[in-house]
Amino acid sequence: MCELLGMSASVPTDICFSFAGLMRRGGATGPHRDGWGMAFYEGAGYRAFHDPGASADSEIARFMQSYSIKSTNVICHIRKANRGRVCLENTHPFSRELWGKVWTFAHNGQLKGIKKRPLNFYQVVGTTDSEYAFCWLLDQIRQRFPKGQKNPKTLQSFIRELISDLSSLGVFNILMSDSAVLYAHCSTSLHWLTRRAPFGEAKLLDADIEVNFADHTTPDDVVTVVATEPLTSNENWQKMASKELRVFKLGQSVGMS
Repeated sequence: MCELLGMSASVPTDICFSFAGLMRRGGATGPHRDGWGMAFYEGAGYRAFHDPGASADSEIARFMQSYSIKSTNVICHIRKANRGRVCLENTHPFSRELWGKVWTFAHNGQLKGIKKRPLNFYQVVGTTDSEYAFCWLLDQIRQRFPKGQKNPKTLQSFIRELISDLSSLGVFNILMSDSAVLYAHCSTSLHWLTRRAPFGEAKLLDADIEVNFADHTTPDDVVTVVATEPLTSNENWQKMASKELRVFKLGQSVGMS
């Protein structure tokens, strides 16, 4: 299986601390050495970094650990390959355009029979069931709402239906963003925490690193971090229930089902 990491923040915030813990699991403290990737949003803009090698050994990952890219939505993924060979095109997160926005998607799990479903507008580049599921999901959204959907509750309800459908095919832990919100769905393992004032210290489980967030934040900041497994030893992570979907916007949980 793979591991996921996401962030939703009220103000542009870097994910260097959390990524420093996650990258160690990519071949050092964990077995997920078959590629890694990170996607950042800067307003409507989007930038991403991918590497098919182990994050624990990656010069790019070490650079990203110290390079402070500030964003309100971030998705990271470290891969342990089970379907699709180890190569750049199979490295998460994947991205596609819909309604003039870049959507980003990362998946942990396996989906049996997903490639039997026809694709229309969106096509895969690699060979993973994850990318195929993402293309199918966006196909369905585009067909239902060809001109877009301005009502967030209506859109979220339809995405909930699609995710429930895909979950019937196997394990479907995912993070997905359209630049405005972060969707987090749990099949088997996903945890989250929200940091807000009064901020305190946090200690990573996988690296000898700790930080006092009070030195790097303002009293109005709100930051939510989502991860497959908790990344710190001294914070209160919330374990998501199986089939639970949460929607985060600007650091706040704005929807749950």
